[in-house]
Amino acid sequence: MAIERIQFLKVPLDIVQPEELESVILELLAREGPRQIMLVSLWDVLRARRRGEFRSMVLDAALVLPTSKSLIRGARFLKKKAPVRVNPFPFVIETLGVLEKYCKSVYLLGAHNRSLIQAERNVRSTFPRLSVVGRFHGYYHRGIEKNIITAIVKSNPALVLVGDGMPGKQRWIYRNRSRLHSGLFLWNAEMIDIFSERKRRIPESVYERGLEFFPLVARNPLRVFRLFQYFWYNVLLLTYRLFRTAS
Repeated sequence: MAIERIQFLKVPLDIVQPEELESVILELLAREGPRQIMLVSLWDVLRARRRGEFRSMVLDAALVLPTSKSLIRGARFLKKKAPVRVNPFPFVIETLGVLEKYCKSVYLLGAHNRSLIQAERNVRSTFPRLSVVGRFHGYYHRGIEKNIITAIVKSNPALVLVGDGMPGKQRWIYRNRSRLHSGLFLWNAEMIDIFSERKRRIPESVYERGLEFFPLVARNPLRVFRLFQYFWYNVLLLTYRLFRTAS
């Protein structure tokens, strides 16, 4: 499989070249058991350095792909092979395109019901040969979770695209992995709402310049406090560069 994994600040990051995504997706689908794909930001990597469930989830993931430009810069600073940075929306579109090419299926899970219904319509119209084998909204009563998982397992989709409103967010996948079928699982809080056109995605020009943090701060001003984490990240990079031979 065309995946190269590096250890970056004690956190795994995978290198997948864009032209190899199709073969990687097909290889992951051939494996037994649920396979979680994680798109990780700088903040995710810092969180995954600590012991706990989130770190265990990252270590268990089949694919860990960086979304932050700072992670690419950091890998180069530590003289490691730099991963390929992923933009979440185009990545999901390309993944769905691969699945459509091979007449696979997808299950949509999460978000509010109105958003979910519109997202399903848009996915069906954009990918006509991709089967949408089911959907269920987020923010549900925990008492029906068993029925939701049963429905997903019976429909056996190649990909479960998980959005907002799930208990534990992306941890929902990890916590229920023993009850899920073989296939791919990918969480993104905004993806279903973007598909439904209820949320606007960050412009690619902004993303390519590594400035996606600023629109996020505009949506939630409390994110400005992450600047302290960014400072700590740079301290970590310098420390690893000066005193460690492997990270």
